[in-house]
Amino acid sequence: MNPYALSILLSSLAIGTITTLSSYHWFLAWMGLEINTLAIIPIMTKMHHPRATESTTKYFLTQATASALVLFSATTNAWIMGEWTITSLNYMSATLMTIALAMKLGIAPFHLWLPDVLQGLNLITCLILSTWQKLAPMALLILIYPQLNSNLMIIMAILSAVIGGWGGLNQTQIRKIMAYSSIAHLGWMTMVLTFSPALAVFNFLIYLLLTTSMFFMLINLHSTNINKLSISWLKTPMISASLMITLMALGGLPPTSGFLPKWLILQEMTKQQMGALSTMMAVSALLSLFFYLRLSYAISLTTAPNISNSNTTWRMKSNPLTVLPMIIIMSAMLMPIMPAVLPMVY
Repeated sequence: MNPYALSILLSSLAIGTITTLSSYHWFLAWMGLEINTLAIIPIMTKMHHPRATESTTKYFLTQATASALVLFSATTNAWIMGEWTITSLNYMSATLMTIALAMKLGIAPFHLWLPDVLQGLNLITCLILSTWQKLAPMALLILIYPQLNSNLMIIMAILSAVIGGWGGLNQTQIRKIMAYSSIAHLGWMTMVLTFSPALAVFNFLIYLLLTTSMFFMLINLHSTNINKLSISWLKTPMISASLMITLMALGGLPPTSGFLPKWLILQEMTKQQMGALSTMMAVSALLSLFFYLRLSYAISLTTAPNISNSNTTWRMKSNPLTVLPMIIIMSAMLMPIMPAVLPMVY
């Protein structure tokens, strides 16, 4: 792609997100979401591959449907309430808006597009779609949290956590595994959003950090499936070892950074007298942990006895990501800041 065109598209992507984040009017927020969607479409199709075209078509249709529902919900609310302010929604409009934003984010049961879309894209576009594209819808969801239907949010959260864990069990493609991982993490954020929005924001930030770290390492290793991942130890042992730690963090194992939000969310759910639901969420986290452990097993214990035919790293033109060591450390070692985080969350 032409560098000038790419710079314009990435700038439009940033402008769309910032417009939504800084808006106080539903129409302006909708415009930001539309700019965001239209900017990512050419980036998704730059591979010139039938799978990329298919993924882009699915993504566009889903996002267009969700945007239409956002505009319909905002218009209905303006008709009833007489204002376009984001923070004042009536019950019906809030329910419609929740469904629309869940469709944009990929929260179950509106998740079916996400694994197929990610599978047809390259890793850099998957990174943008899994992190940056979730900022604007999640910000709107957090802004309207007092008007949200808590029962609807709990149902979507349980479905997301279970489907996100179950769907990734039998996958061999890493992009699909990361898509189901995203669905599961969104379930945890959705569950706690109506009770503690600050905790949902904290969980979202940790998710962004872990997912960015994971995709950067996959880009460095050129790994898109388990077979390619199993020979990565021969090429770059240090990054492969760091990838295992990041996988454990995504699964929520202590003492990694991913354990922090799950621990705090289960604690908050227990305070809200939701013992059965917190048990279901913990069990669904075990499902997710299984396929993270499966990837770790593929990296560490299935190294071929013969030398790999692929070029070793020192023979290749290296283009190291300078931020990679920092985000790997942050994704593994944020537990000591726990006492500093608690006053912000509660």
